[in-house]
Amino acid sequence: MRQAEFPTDLKPREAQLPIDSGKIVTIPGVRRCGKSSRMEVVVNDLLSQGIDRRRFLWVGFDDERLVTMNSDDLNQIVEAYQEMYPDVEMSSVYMFFDEIQLIEGWEYFVMRLYKHYTKNIYISGSNASMLSSELKSALRGWPLEEETMPLSFKEYCDFKGIKTDSWLESDLAKLRNAFIAYNSEGGFPEVVLTENPLYKAKILQTYFDTMLLKDLVERYGISNIEVMRYFLKRLMVNLTKPTSVRAIHGDIKSRGLKVSKDALYDWANYACDIFMFVSVSNYSRSLQKSESSQPKYYCIDNGLRDAVLLPQSGDDGKKLENTVFLQLYRQRTPIDRIYYYQGKGECDFVVQRGIDVASLIQVTWDMSNEETRSREINGIMEASKATGCKNLYIITYDTAEEIEIDEDTVIHVIPAWRWLLDI
Repeated sequence: MRQAEFPTDLKPREAQLPIDSGKIVTIPGVRRCGKSSRMEVVVNDLLSQGIDRRRFLWVGFDDERLVTMNSDDLNQIVEAYQEMYPDVEMSSVYMFFDEIQLIEGWEYFVMRLYKHYTKNIYISGSNASMLSSELKSALRGWPLEEETMPLSFKEYCDFKGIKTDSWLESDLAKLRNAFIAYNSEGGFPEVVLTENPLYKAKILQTYFDTMLLKDLVERYGISNIEVMRYFLKRLMVNLTKPTSVRAIHGDIKSRGLKVSKDALYDWANYACDIFMFVSVSNYSRSLQKSESSQPKYYCIDNGLRDAVLLPQSGDDGKKLENTVFLQLYRQRTPIDRIYYYQGKGECDFVVQRGIDVASLIQVTWDMSNEETRSREINGIMEASKATGCKNLYIITYDTAEEIEIDEDTVIHVIPAWRWLLDI
């Protein structure tokens, strides 16, 4: 364990990881979103309570010297720890394993630790296998999932030292400006804390290349790297729109490049598995129709997308919709499902809670244009009739009003910066 580095100087996130829960705490999420930092905050808290430093075991597996290890080799870690601290009772040890999904068979090693050594185990990883039903089965239902994402707008403001609880006009102006920046640069902590815009872009491009080469190409044995890179860019360009993998395949073929359509479907799933994208299906009361619909792919971070594509003119609305989706996804409950609605018109988000639709949400940067206003209202009202939901919202950059459709139906128009802080 890197004892000399603790306690670290870190800003805590809104949600703190549980301590002494009696369960294995799993922390899945995209690379560089703050998973390790959340575990380090736990160490800081425990140190502040007077816990002996020798009771911490921390191993980071994102190291080329460790990637050849297997489940049996992992036992050497525990043996080495016991040799260093033979007088420390193993049941009192707090174990932290960072990016452990890189080691084949890791879940069985963790299960042995939990059953025979200690209940204080934290594991992080950058692959959706950390959330899989297979993992829950392997660990016999013991994991407590704490999925981590890039910073929320509230966390972004906290990292920047911007007040979110003041209604003074000067502070509200700072919030509006902060939102414009957040909507473009996203919420990766390292990027948020970097002042130089050129460095921000370089950091994000490095993140993308690492996700491409290590998380996708290396992990899934993909040899066609440049086609994979182009495919990911196409998903990013198509942000907020239903995506036809078939159409992208036709485009790639027309460029004289070779890749199978089935491979592209796999690649889209892999990109979601590493949390680069989240796919959203079309809402339908028929599960089969919903699952067979063309999905929308939302990017895990607007800054990452901008760094890859370079900022596109007229993209503010797309990025606003992506920001709203990420907050809905961040705040979802275990029984929530997020869809889009497409009929004659379209509604950006259908939030289903259990068997009921809890809310309908449209997103548009500006409603001053009458054609835009009519389209957004008609789309959400069509979805309201189809779902029976009366909890209706239109999220904009900075417009607030109540649109009365009839005595039973009101559409709440809310500025994004306010909605992101109040949700």
